[in-house]
Amino acid sequence: MADISLIMLAAGDSTRFNLGVKKQFLRLGNDPLWLYATKNLSSFYPFKKIIVTSSNVSYMKKFAKNYEIVAGGNSRMQSLKKALKFVESEFVMVSDVARVLVSKNLLDRLIENTHNADCITPALKVADTTLFENKALKREKIKLIQTPQLSRTALLKKALESKKEFTDDSTAIAFAGGKIWYIEGEESAKKITFKEDLKKLDLPAPSTEIFTGNGFDVHEFGQKRALLLGGVKVHSSMGVKAHSDGDVLAHSLTDALLGAASLGDIGEHFPDTDMKYKNADSMQLLKEAYLKVKEYGFELVNADISVIAQAPKLKEFKEKIAQNIAKTLNVEEFRINIKATTTEKLGFIGRKEGLAVLSSVNLKYFDWTKI
Repeated sequence: MADISLIMLAAGDSTRFNLGVKKQFLRLGNDPLWLYATKNLSSFYPFKKIIVTSSNVSYMKKFAKNYEIVAGGNSRMQSLKKALKFVESEFVMVSDVARVLVSKNLLDRLIENTHNADCITPALKVADTTLFENKALKREKIKLIQTPQLSRTALLKKALESKKEFTDDSTAIAFAGGKIWYIEGEESAKKITFKEDLKKLDLPAPSTEIFTGNGFDVHEFGQKRALLLGGVKVHSSMGVKAHSDGDVLAHSLTDALLGAASLGDIGEHFPDTDMKYKNADSMQLLKEAYLKVKEYGFELVNADISVIAQAPKLKEFKEKIAQNIAKTLNVEEFRINIKATTTEKLGFIGRKEGLAVLSSVNLKYFDWTKI
């Protein structure tokens, strides 16, 4: 049995996918796409080690303790170089997680041909007339390269020492003087690059589970500036002490969103020790946090927000606050509910020394089947 490690590349930005969510975090059932693809491929062979590149190592480690999750780079090649540092086996198989449905048959044929060359590569033939600058190319000489590709580890590491940028392993191996052996690829191993590609593959729909998060924040009055709640000025001078603009409602809601998506808390993403966030617009931070939540495959179901303050009175502002939050998050207004209450003059809030906000949100997986 060949000595092989598996590298799954999952650190990309999905810039061509154009859906707001990174494609590696689309949910197939309960599994993010990167995990589904890795489970599929790793089930076919007893790999010496399984390495997954990531743009968020701590988050992805929550899904799979048995994989080596490593930080990726700014390009495919940089990510691969980082992953190869963890490979000691004679051979390494490299695949993109966007190729979700690689078959056992394809993997077996790659391994069966290890003796034929330094890199075994699946490729599809071109059936249609192909033009380049309005001139027909010879179809029989064109190959559509796929992954996974199986390479001799030492030669691939040597090839990547070059400053040249390679988009796949076979071109790197060929550049280093290695021999390439092509096998017939598979349509089912098509790579998801654009959102339309999802309709071409038979993939399970996302789970309908709901994820709840809570956020709580409190601030002390005492800074002579406008009091903002949800980006709305509710008092001209009853401001709070804070590193940012002190929008306690925005802070609470931000925490709730991040918590529901298991993405930490507001202090991790926007630390008050960073001068970049001095007097920061908290609604802008809320917007950025929700965009991050969406990148990781979630969308808002609803938010229920309770403002706890003896003063000022908020009845006339609740609707405007809800409207502003809905606009900021680009969701329907009915998904946002604002409540206001007092502490019946008890405690620091009752003494009008400060105010607090409690937010609860529900998230669901982004349903890519409806695009």
